[in-house]
Amino acid sequence: MVFFVKLYFSKNNNTVNNSYFQKVYRVTEAIPFGKVTNYGAIADFLALGSARMVGWALNKCGHMTIPAHRVVNRKGELSGRNQFPSPTMMQELLEQEGLTIVDHKIQNFANHFWHPGEHLVQADYDDKE
Repeated sequence: MVFFVKLYFSKNNNTVNNSYFQKVYRVTEAIPFGKVTNYGAIADFLALGSARMVGWALNKCGHMTIPAHRVVNRKGELSGRNQFPSPTMMQELLEQEGLTIVDHKIQNFANHFWHPGEHLVQADYDDKE
């Protein structure tokens, strides 16, 4: 884990300063209104890191500018809900987009699921030399 911290955070101010986080944010911004994806789908699309790294990046994003509420776990559960300013905010935002949530889980998850690999162009997210 030490390698991760050295690679992804500035030693001086502990802020995000890498392209991986920026790629996660760009993919998250592309998720359409009323759709959701999961941490693993973003990680697979970017072909870097893991679902946990995607969650870590979203935890650092400032939820008001990145629609992090549209990213859930692989079962459609609102596993990141406690990272929002209030524990009900994630659910409220998704419900405003027309999704039904019961017991912190999206109902008809498959109908709302959006996979970045089916809608985005991979080359747009590759590092340019």
